[in-house]
Amino acid sequence: MRGTSPLRFDTGRLCLDLVATRAGRPEEERLHSPERLAEWLYGSGLVPRGPAAGPRPAVDEGWLTGFRALRAAVFRVVTAEVAGERPAAADVAELNATALAAPPAPRAVADEGGTLVRALAAPPEPAGLLAAVARDAVALLTDPLARTQLRRCEGESCSLVYLDTSRGRRRRWCSSEICGNRERVARHRRRSTLTTSQG
Repeated sequence: MRGTSPLRFDTGRLCLDLVATRAGRPEEERLHSPERLAEWLYGSGLVPRGPAAGPRPAVDEGWLTGFRALRAAVFRVVTAEVAGERPAAADVAELNATALAAPPAPRAVADEGGTLVRALAAPPEPAGLLAAVARDAVALLTDPLARTQLRRCEGESCSLVYLDTSRGRRRRWCSSEICGNRERVARHRRRSTLTTSQG
């Protein structure tokens, strides 16, 4: 789900969107503060927005530490899967242990205009939100079809992993508008340089 925010991605899964918050070559830390984590929680849809959705989470450094640790474990397991390797047992155990907490239960509530919107039944707590991401990772990694759709972006300066659900499974970039466009521009420059040097 890529948009104007540097914390929005089009990976196809919540857990991969978390992994994408530290990506690129060299890696860039996008969750550098509790405020940025809160932005990601809302942008990913893990925590609903709006007055009808309930109280804002009190995100602090402890939340940041927990989400970064889960992100690292998911990254290692997914990277092993993409490479056709066996993931480390400790990383799988961490995913399973994190997934055991009760994730926040969603409920439908009416907003000011009477439209039903998603809200959480209780104030969001880090263990429950982490569990939701970990369960998404477990669901992804135990789904044989989804595992075959895992791809690493071919962009020169990108390391994002995404699900390729495109027709014919020919998607090459995390974002055609960003990494795909960079590759097309680079290809054009190479052709122009070659033509100039031959002329």
